[in-house]
Amino acid sequence: MAKKFAPRVSKRNRKTIDLTERLGRDVFQASDDKLLKGAKLDEIQLSDINVKEQVRTKFNDASIKDLAANIESNGLIQPLVLHKTGHRYTLICGERRFRAMSLIEMEKAPCFVLENKSEEELMAIQFSENSSREALHYIDKADGIYSYQVATKSSERKIQSALGISKSEVHRSLLIAKMPKIIKEAAKRFDIEKYVLLEFDALETSKLKKELEEKILEGEITKRSQLKRLIKNGNVLAAGKKKAAPRKAANPQLSANALLKTMKTRLNSSELELDAKTKKMLKEFMKETKDIVDNY
Repeated sequence: MAKKFAPRVSKRNRKTIDLTERLGRDVFQASDDKLLKGAKLDEIQLSDINVKEQVRTKFNDASIKDLAANIESNGLIQPLVLHKTGHRYTLICGERRFRAMSLIEMEKAPCFVLENKSEEELMAIQFSENSSREALHYIDKADGIYSYQVATKSSERKIQSALGISKSEVHRSLLIAKMPKIIKEAAKRFDIEKYVLLEFDALETSKLKKELEEKILEGEITKRSQLKRLIKNGNVLAAGKKKAAPRKAANPQLSANALLKTMKTRLNSSELELDAKTKKMLKEFMKETKDIVDNY
């Protein structure tokens, strides 16, 4: 029996399906409900709320003013999340909303109040909430993941499970978090791509790397393609100067050194459960490989 197909419909006449209507709002609130299990909704004086350092450190002043105007007109739709200790409240999620309400001098706000939560649980809630709201800068995300690791002494695998992000993203974030503060500040100020920092960090210490660092700090390298071009040429040129002739081939040491650095990091981590003999053999192999690369 031949199958019957619906008649073709032109793109102009096709109906758009709203998945949010079909699935229902509850599906999108599931993660929030899980994190806020046991919270009590209450109205709290803003003056009683202590604001400690949050995951997000970069705020858009214009968007906060817009949010303040919206709250003044329509009220606060999404309550703050607090943790109660004794008679004091600590802000866990909603610093943008808190700042906006402070601008319009609100006295009280609806809040989800949590009690008896561990530092590990609070950090996971804070990270999840900030990641799902207004775009969180990758530097703030990296610092948040690193702070979580330091506070909980968790392995990369446990961080992946607790925060719901991929293992590769955890690893890259920890590399970025451990970079010098001055470079991370430049990344925020000049909107430098994440992979510029990762590929720069993988370079061996050299005159070339020092010159690249200066250009990153001045905001002259913001794209991965710019960094790759300068590495390939093996020469960092000052603005306005004539470009030097490119080398015949890209330096293969850069890729090899990046691989060795990653292997060393993983070998020294607590995740690899290797016996002493195997670790010793791997370290000797890496040393021999580095000698070959350096003498290439």
